[in-house]
Amino acid sequence: MQTPAFSKRGLIGAFLLSLLCALAPAQAQGPRNFATLAMVAEPQTLDPMASTADLVGTIMQHVYEPLYTFDAKWNVVPMLAESMPKISADGKTYVITLRKGVMLHNGRELNADDVVASLQRWIEQSPRGKAVGKELESLKAKGPLGVELVLKAPYAPLLAQLALPSGMAAIMAKDSIAQPLKEFVGTGPYKFKERRPDQYLLLTRFDKYSARKEPASGYGGKREAAIEELRFVPVPNANTRVEGALAGQYDYADLLPTEALPRLEKAAGKTLPIMTPAFGFPYLVFNTKEGVAASQPVRQAIQVALGEGEMLAAGFGDTRFFVAEGNHFPKGSPFYATGGTELYNQRNAPKAKEAAAKAGYKGEPIRVLTSRQYDFHYNMALLMAEQLKRAGFKVDLNVVDWATLVQRRNDPKLWDVYVTHSGQFPEPMLSPPQLGDGAPGWWDSPAKKSALSAFNVESDPAKRGALWGKVQQVVYDEVPYVNVGKFNGLSARSPALDNYQPATWPFFWNAKIK
Repeated sequence: MQTPAFSKRGLIGAFLLSLLCALAPAQAQGPRNFATLAMVAEPQTLDPMASTADLVGTIMQHVYEPLYTFDAKWNVVPMLAESMPKISADGKTYVITLRKGVMLHNGRELNADDVVASLQRWIEQSPRGKAVGKELESLKAKGPLGVELVLKAPYAPLLAQLALPSGMAAIMAKDSIAQPLKEFVGTGPYKFKERRPDQYLLLTRFDKYSARKEPASGYGGKREAAIEELRFVPVPNANTRVEGALAGQYDYADLLPTEALPRLEKAAGKTLPIMTPAFGFPYLVFNTKEGVAASQPVRQAIQVALGEGEMLAAGFGDTRFFVAEGNHFPKGSPFYATGGTELYNQRNAPKAKEAAAKAGYKGEPIRVLTSRQYDFHYNMALLMAEQLKRAGFKVDLNVVDWATLVQRRNDPKLWDVYVTHSGQFPEPMLSPPQLGDGAPGWWDSPAKKSALSAFNVESDPAKRGALWGKVQQVVYDEVPYVNVGKFNGLSARSPALDNYQPATWPFFWNAKIK
């Protein structure tokens, strides 16, 4: 029922894109200095703390920067911080010194008061920030460029939490802080220029940007706004993004359907496919607070019905794009574990039906919330619905645009399961958000608290690996979410977009238009 609306919206996006290009200042006399970037949807907010949605992080990481970030090997490295923090012997006190001379977009220099105010807001607003806030004893400025964080107990994921672009611990001008944000004043290489909902969002080069001196690596090191203007255009229909990329309308097209790969490979003159390995994992989030999925035995029965391998095949088709395995982290990772994996990919409809009956399931509809913006979400949801129906569950599939899904998932009265995905990161506490507190799904249990407490207090990487296995076991036992598997991402760029580096959250500093 939603398809015509999405197609219409996608065509409008393509038309507006053509119009944008046509109305661009006459640049035939010189090189083009803007990039048109086709994204999966309209961002539901530009507040990087208010949402863990990848789309928001992707766009606003150009405007705001964190204290720390990740290099190409997923090591935490300083960004606005001058260097790595000084940590007390007991692991509870972190002293962070800021870089001198970092300019905010409003023309003044960044100071410790901005950082403290920003982190306080993050602790209040962001699901990730709230998780950190529960570990925090105090947060204060120490002089104009010093910040001190004192923890109640050692908390190993702290720096990784401060570094993540999603639900970002974004540092902003203290005087711009409001709820909701009305001004977007950060320190990034680009500053906010204009937004026309459902048409485009414009970011323009910040001429007084204070870059780091280290060579660029992943999200770390030197950032340069080599392209004057970034034009993020919402193109919700995946096929419209493909056709626009093939026609040479977009400099970058995000998250394309895997079946488009052969066409992209044959169209090298106008577009180049980009495969992002180990991009992330799709997962299903259960509403543990209200409704039919609030019953743990019902969630366990649903888990028995699921065939994650089939779901991945429906979502990605080409086996080059996915791996069906129950371990949350791949072999070779310090967090590789087999705990609970015997409960993965059971696809046992009779056993699930029996378990549901014992759990007291009486035919209530299971409301599955999904979106077509991410094509693989929708295709996996369709197959999952069939798997559940075979096991005797009644399914109500609610297909909405991504912004609506992100809004609805905050209300426990509106859904039972939603489909999403996360990047595959080296620190388990970064994803999915359900491992923290307060994220949609609202998972909270004594077993969760016990397993995560032991895991987060331990700073020795070798010991943390074994402790993660216990957390993974609790996830399989209590089913707050289901990790479907692992996948690679497909996007495309025009030959004109030079020096683009594939990343989980695409970034366009250091890229150039040839």
